[in-house]
Amino acid sequence: MPIVPDGKDWTWVLGRPCPECGIEASTIDPTSVAALARSNAESWERALAAPTAGTRSNPEVWSPLEYGCHVRDVHRIYQQRLELMLAETDPLFANWDQDETAVAEAYTDQDPSVVADELGAAASSAARVFDTVTGKQWERTGRRSDGATFTVATLARYYAHDWLHHLHDVGGSA
Repeated sequence: MPIVPDGKDWTWVLGRPCPECGIEASTIDPTSVAALARSNAESWERALAAPTAGTRSNPEVWSPLEYGCHVRDVHRIYQQRLELMLAETDPLFANWDQDETAVAEAYTDQDPSVVADELGAAASSAARVFDTVTGKQWERTGRRSDGATFTVATLARYYAHDWLHHLHDVGGSA
C-alpha cells in the first residue's frame, strides 16, 4: 500500500509527520497509548468546558463539541477494532462513515458536559483493552474495507494520532 496523502486514506500519517499537527505517529510507543488516551481525555474535558465549545470558528470547521463527539466515537470504534484483532485472525472492520455519523447523531445538538463524560468513559474503556495487549499480540492484523491493513501496533499509533490531532484542531493542549 503506498503511503500518500490522498485526502481519503489517512494511513500515510504512519509514515511521516502530519503536515497539519506535526505529530509523527510512527514515533508513538504503542505500549503508551492507553496512558496517552486517558491523559488526552482530560484535555478534552477542559476543551468541552469552554463556553464556546459549541461554536464553530469557521462554517467549514467543526466546533470543539463536534470534534469531541467524533473523538468519543473514535475511542468506541477503535476499541471494537482492537477487540476484533485480538479475538479473530485478520478481521475485516465494519465501515464507519464519520461524516454520516456526525449528522445521524446530531453532534451539534449534544451537551458538551455529557460528551466530556462519555468521551472520558470511552477513552478509559479503550485504554483498558490496550492495557491487556502483550508480546506477539502487537503484531496481529486487521483490515479496513479500503484495503488499509494494520497491526495492533500501527492501529494504536493511528488511533492516537486521531485524538491528538483533533485536540490540536481545537487549540487544546495535552
